[in-house]
Amino acid sequence: MPNRVGTQILRTFDWALCKTAAVTFDSIQYFNKRNPNPSVTPQWSDKPLLKSWEKTKPTLGFPRQTDSLCPACVKEAREAIIAGKKDWRDLMSEKVGEIKAQIIERDNEIWMVKDCPIHGHYEDMMAIDAKFLDWIEKQFPGRDIPAHNDEDLHKHGSSTVRYGRGSVLTVDLTNRCNMMCDPCFMDANQVGYVHELGWEEVKEILDNALKIKPRRQMSVQFSGGEPTMSPLFLDAVAYARKIGYNSVQAATNGIEFAKSKEFCKKAFDAGMRYAYLQFDGIGNDANSHRQIGNLFDVKLRAIENMHEAGIEIVLVVTIVNNVNNDQVGSVVKFAMENPKKIAFVSFQPVSFTGRDEDITPERRLRQRYTLSHLAKDVSAQVGKVEPTRDWFPISFVSTFAGFADMVKGNESQWGSLSCGCHPNCGVGTALMINKETKEWAPVPRFLDAVQLTKDVTAITDAARGKKFSNFMMAMALLKNYHPFEGPKGLTLSALFKKFDKTWALTKKATTKYGRTSPDRKIDDAMKRRQDPWNFLFIAGMWFQDLFNYDFRRTEMCIIPYATQQGEISFCAYNTGVGWRQIIENMHKNATVAEWYKNHGKHEIYAKGKSVNLQSFEHSLKIDADDASRVRHLEHDIPQTAAEEDRARRKKAFEEQAKVRAIYEELVLKKPQSTVVQIGSVSDIAKATPANFANAGKPVSIAPAAGNGSSAPNGNGHSNGNGHSNGNGNEAKAPSTSEKTAEAVAGD
Repeated sequence: MPNRVGTQILRTFDWALCKTAAVTFDSIQYFNKRNPNPSVTPQWSDKPLLKSWEKTKPTLGFPRQTDSLCPACVKEAREAIIAGKKDWRDLMSEKVGEIKAQIIERDNEIWMVKDCPIHGHYEDMMAIDAKFLDWIEKQFPGRDIPAHNDEDLHKHGSSTVRYGRGSVLTVDLTNRCNMMCDPCFMDANQVGYVHELGWEEVKEILDNALKIKPRRQMSVQFSGGEPTMSPLFLDAVAYARKIGYNSVQAATNGIEFAKSKEFCKKAFDAGMRYAYLQFDGIGNDANSHRQIGNLFDVKLRAIENMHEAGIEIVLVVTIVNNVNNDQVGSVVKFAMENPKKIAFVSFQPVSFTGRDEDITPERRLRQRYTLSHLAKDVSAQVGKVEPTRDWFPISFVSTFAGFADMVKGNESQWGSLSCGCHPNCGVGTALMINKETKEWAPVPRFLDAVQLTKDVTAITDAARGKKFSNFMMAMALLKNYHPFEGPKGLTLSALFKKFDKTWALTKKATTKYGRTSPDRKIDDAMKRRQDPWNFLFIAGMWFQDLFNYDFRRTEMCIIPYATQQGEISFCAYNTGVGWRQIIENMHKNATVAEWYKNHGKHEIYAKGKSVNLQSFEHSLKIDADDASRVRHLEHDIPQTAAEEDRARRKKAFEEQAKVRAIYEELVLKKPQSTVVQIGSVSDIAKATPANFANAGKPVSIAPAAGNGSSAPNGNGHSNGNGHSNGNGNEAKAPSTSEKTAEAVAGD
């Protein structure tokens, strides 16, 4: 009882302080908004930072019209280019496969509908809740600085990135992988050739990104395939840190990190800060589709080893509707139960690309998963989190990034993580969770996020001095804080520290909380972990495929791929006209056979093969019910591209057999043989007549109960780097994102 009374008194005091701060803020802001100072021009930009009224927005709301692609036209053009029948440079000047699309509301759902004059009608779902998508789009703060002075890197016709400089530069070191997942949008291990960057190419790609302005990319993510398969992985990480990237990441399936603590230490020492760990769910069943005998053990061991080495972990989960969306709550709860090790979960709704481009319309609509699905599932499976209160576009972060850029002034060499993508590309929410007590609450429940962004925008637009701006930020936090709605143990002091730690707003921030700069050491990583409170960031990154492609999204990409042909939007590279296939064919090293002959065959984990681990011990807390759960799928319904292909081939064979039988009977006059239907081998003996009195008569054998064939569990899949792909039942590497909000997650 005394503790409760004491807590009530403290919260009442905080409430009174917040009300006083609100009056103070509004009074000062009445004068502060007048005659704003000019925007600063930091070292990383050759143009002043944008005021809020200078920012533009794409056409939003519905109905609206946009530019999209015809799935069939694009595939035909891509195949012609790869076959040498069409020049790839046509993509720079021609709008290959482009058609108009309408985004409409239908029965409280949002759909994209489009018509190709050659191939007909297409439609795909964009949201199951129109109110949710409307809410997200209305919170979009505006586009970043228009890209300029960048033709050498960003000129790719309709696929050109036109705004900002991105947040995370993605670099595929190799298309080789030590898994074999089906499907995989880069078709790792199965395209027939090896595409792997050499050392001079790695350096040139990283150097080029720093030559142009605005230079906002603080982060680089090494991807693949599986990036650890490249012999240059550690050297690439070290070089990126050397030239100034303060957040060096690897999108990985975690196998190499699980196998060796020493490898984890080498990666950290080289400069690796984040691991985007492909993570299918909790327990063996959730991971069984990848056909690795002990894959869940691998994930747990990878988390344990990397955390011990100082590397921060982001769980990356590909979600397929009606397949593994039941894992959403389990994964979030796993992160909440292990807040000292997990600070970020990135869900990536399925993207039907790569081997899944030929998906049937029936399966596509059945398995389509949108950002609105994610918000609904988190609410239903976790609780407390409300879709139209607690979720915001990823670009919502740019308001605070803009404030940080203004406060840091014109001497700043790097821009803050802005995440200025299209509101349809990504959403996120944050939970404040105590690492010891596990008490938690959605941040927007106790902090009025909408009003806070308005107040922060006003402070940024005024562009006063650092001390005054930080004072006004403190007043804005107090004004919008609701102490009775937050976790019981959360104090105002702790809240201020979280913002200072996240955005490095005060002079001594790095000393207090540890450095995030390229010169950071293990002591810095450990110091940042001492904070008793965690921002657990839950993100949804929705990558496009040919069925829902929108060029308004592509031109605002914040995670471009850096290639031998410049920087290309993530979705334009992996889908769209298929820049990945074109560029990799242009710059392939060798055929797979040639590569194996010269370099040897690398180990691939598939067909139930287990990974040899040094230890299976871990300190992670796992819900026993989630870990033991087995999902029951309708196995007569294809869940993957491979299953659909097998079904097509079976049907074609059966049709051919029928035609052959009719031809033999009617044309060749060939008598039909006795048909024996066999259920199982064991049933044959049971059905054999005791004597031969019935010889020549048809014998029917019913299948044994429970002996029908069953398909492996379908589930979400990704490429070797964790980005969304599709779903499947074989094995290959995984991946993120997002990637895009690491600054507000965790440590």
